[in-house]
Amino acid sequence: MLDALITSKTRIKILLKFFLNKNNKSYLRSLEQEFGESSNAIRIELNRFEDAGLLRSHFDGNKKFFQANTSHPLFKDIHSILLKMVGIDTIIENIAQKLQDIDAAYLTGDFAHGIDSQTIDLIFVGNQLDIKLINNYIRKAERIINRKIQYTHIRKNEQKSYLQHKPSLLIWTNEK
Repeated sequence: MLDALITSKTRIKILLKFFLNKNNKSYLRSLEQEFGESSNAIRIELNRFEDAGLLRSHFDGNKKFFQANTSHPLFKDIHSILLKMVGIDTIIENIAQKLQDIDAAYLTGDFAHGIDSQTIDLIFVGNQLDIKLINNYIRKAERIINRKIQYTHIRKNEQKSYLQHKPSLLIWTNEK
């Protein structure tokens, strides 16, 4: 969907890498390995994003790390567009908001790293979840977004220890 608007595949990969999960940081050579593209094409796009103020950078030794500029006025809009493109907004609407007992939903796996994938990995936090109902919503969401959805259910008291060493992105919470 996004590739109809943005023709550069490298640019799309950079958007996903940095704007899907605002905590992602990376440097040129690691992006080259991750994307499987030339460092020159990646460098050009990184410079464009940085010149536009969408990315911030800092040096750690001789490596220049990039990260999304969350204070940029377009950050929230770009993040929202990417969530819609991936289909996460549909999943959460169909699952978390209709089930009373979910305390939080986290995105993990490739998407938490900002890597596009045909599989969406989620963690649902709650003590009394209706697994049959969740499976029903998952199947419906998979048909709508045309991606596979895998989920894990954990209890609220397991949340901190379970997520401590797992890259994750909070995408929904029941806390007001």
